[in-house]
Amino acid sequence: MISLNEIRKKIMKGDISSLLHLSSEKNIHPSEVAKLFNELPIDSTLNAFQSFPPKKQVVVFSYLDILLQKKVLRGLSKERSIYILNKLSSDDRLNLINSYKGVERSHILELLEDKNKKATHDMLGFPKESVARLINTEFATISGDMTIEKANEHLRTHHVDSETANVIYVVDAEGKLVDDIPVRRLVLNDPKKNISEIMDGYCVKLDIDDSTEEAVTKFREYDRTVLPVTNADNLLLGVVTIDDVMDVQEMRDTRDMQKFGGVESLEFPYVQTTLFSLVKKRAGWLIILFLGEMFTATAMGHFQNEIQKAVVLSLFIPLIISSGGNSGSQAATLIIRAMAVKELSLRDWWYVMRREILSGLALGILLGAIGFLRITAWQELHIYDYGADWRLLASTVFFALIGIVMWGTLSGSMIPMILKKFGQDPATSSAPFVATLVDVTGLIIYFSIAAIILKGTLL
Repeated sequence: MISLNEIRKKIMKGDISSLLHLSSEKNIHPSEVAKLFNELPIDSTLNAFQSFPPKKQVVVFSYLDILLQKKVLRGLSKERSIYILNKLSSDDRLNLINSYKGVERSHILELLEDKNKKATHDMLGFPKESVARLINTEFATISGDMTIEKANEHLRTHHVDSETANVIYVVDAEGKLVDDIPVRRLVLNDPKKNISEIMDGYCVKLDIDDSTEEAVTKFREYDRTVLPVTNADNLLLGVVTIDDVMDVQEMRDTRDMQKFGGVESLEFPYVQTTLFSLVKKRAGWLIILFLGEMFTATAMGHFQNEIQKAVVLSLFIPLIISSGGNSGSQAATLIIRAMAVKELSLRDWWYVMRREILSGLALGILLGAIGFLRITAWQELHIYDYGADWRLLASTVFFALIGIVMWGTLSGSMIPMILKKFGQDPATSSAPFVATLVDVTGLIIYFSIAAIILKGTLL
């Protein structure tokens, strides 16, 4: 069997004859072919793609990333584009069309058959975070009064082999969902048995108005690979598969990570995002954070007299503000993730506040003790002379770290919950944002404590 690397080399040289192996070899998954196409120049990809038989093109097309799908469609004839778009599964088709905007979307919709066009329009009417955007209308149904033998014959006659056929759905005469039956029950039970005899009467399902977040939760809780989707009247509308939910979860996690890092979420993967878009996505938060850090300079200016009287205080400013920012970022990370996986909700705010205050106190004492010992060691070992009142200075650093770390953990834990309360994405409480906030307030805490402890000595 010829390897994919060898095929890649031949395609790059213009020889696409070896692609016949890809269209006939059953042990090469379409995702591997799609990966190969993603690595080739678009002209080579188009030539290679068009060498496949139509049915193979549809299968491989569904595994291409959105950007490459668009490029391939632009390079195909109108007739072939119509064929591929209408043969795609409903969820793959919707995902592609949803990536188009304005006039481009209208042009693509015009290529659909009336049935697919209507279904797509209906699905596009639902919110972006609705399971309706993931629904696959290809599913297999049987009646509860059939025997297993008749049910198998019905399935062979009326349904095709697809990823959704691992679970068969029992519906009544009106198309309302009654139960779901794994294919293994049809295989392992007596063919003379009635379907009603192998039903367990329990069916986990999604509502058409459910969010994708709720879908992720149900897939995880019930360990399913596919779930039926019904409307308010319990009519079976379609199914959602685990691979689509995993894709959604991956995109959501990626967006959250980008937001938490102080970057607007990217519309496309990093390597496919233009330099201009990268700068645009990053500039907004950097400007906001830069303006925020200006308040740090303002705070230092406010305590200019104290710094002039005790220049030694300025030596510990980086230590103080970085400890507060780091503790705040830690707390924000823990709380945002806990909220994302449903470990915490808004009603747990008091529980979180208590824990973070105690955590901040313990961490502050730990860091403060290290800071105190550091000043003591440097003074006693004559590495640096902090003056006659070095013990007061060490005490200032000790208590300042306790206050700043406590404030950092409290801010980092509460800001995501406050954002959630007002309907905002908690992930927007980015680590840089929390760190900037704690930088400004940390300076105020540090110099306020210094003014109290060092009054009459250094100040």
